[in-house]
Amino acid sequence: MRSFPLPDACLSPIIILAAAVIYVQYNFSTPGIRLWYNRVVDLRRLRYFVAVAEELSFNRAAQKLHISQPPLSNQIKQLEEELGVRLFERSSRGVRMTEAGELLLEEARRIFVQVDQTVSVIRRVGHGEVGYLTLGFVPSASNEVLPPILRAFRNRFPEVDLFLREMRPDRIVERLRDKQIDAGFVYLPFEDPSLNIECVSREPLVLALPETHPLAPEPRVELQSVAEEPFILPARYQKMPGLYGQVTGACREAGFVPNAVQKDVWLMQTIVGLVAGGTGVALVPASLRNLRRKGVIYKSVHGLSPTVELGLIWRRDDQGAVLNSFLEVARRALRDDGETGDRRATEVSHRPV
Repeated sequence: MRSFPLPDACLSPIIILAAAVIYVQYNFSTPGIRLWYNRVVDLRRLRYFVAVAEELSFNRAAQKLHISQPPLSNQIKQLEEELGVRLFERSSRGVRMTEAGELLLEEARRIFVQVDQTVSVIRRVGHGEVGYLTLGFVPSASNEVLPPILRAFRNRFPEVDLFLREMRPDRIVERLRDKQIDAGFVYLPFEDPSLNIECVSREPLVLALPETHPLAPEPRVELQSVAEEPFILPARYQKMPGLYGQVTGACREAGFVPNAVQKDVWLMQTIVGLVAGGTGVALVPASLRNLRRKGVIYKSVHGLSPTVELGLIWRRDDQGAVLNSFLEVARRALRDDGETGDRRATEVSHRPV
């Protein structure tokens, strides 16, 4: 169970039950007065008392509260009977607070400040404005998808502590199941009946070549033209074809099985580095173009439209307010960002699981 920090002023022993405050046996000792009570006090009645105490007039207090004077006088009388003390001295010259009344006014004002602060915090927690959120993501998600989401979320919910964990896709799923993270970004396709899965980004695959490659001058290339080339393949994870499945599937569609000279490479940055070093060629998400690596060029693939999808996943049974706030911001941020780019899906699609 998660806990959220309350303001320091909210740490005194007050419990809100409906419209009542339960005092936990306060002991007030002042000259000539000793007041003990341990009972329920109606907050409305306490507000009536504050109004009379501040106005020192039942008539003016009643006008301030928009009620008639007799019911107000009756409420104050009941409060005095509950506490067992007189709170006001009434005379023909007006109303004067007793010592007990002065002490109760001080305490009542403090109580209402605490109640207001507590209600404010509870509302913010319920609206997903306070708390923490832990995200797992594959490294390449930070190339294009994550930045607009994180900017939008931090701007809208600055008091939510956001923890980011870069990890392998299979670890993301494990941590989700173990409730160690709240959501994750992984490459699709992926299916799990216990998780919600949404596609948040679609982009083409492009061919990464060493800058000295014979195809470097070409504006775009046929994928079949590199059928005999050594390939650098991304890592493959059990029950998660993900990016590996998209790459090998595109090669099969072009009529060949890639000659893997280096496989199970986890980081896209490492794949690009190996291409720069002349180890081989690779199909990578187009967003990798944002990583300007010396010695590498990227070519669009002619004749095929290989695409890769990035998904946002979270537990089906997680109805947390902070998570829901994040999902709302993520959808809006990606939709707004997608309106200015051709690769980003302009609508978030739900995938059946």
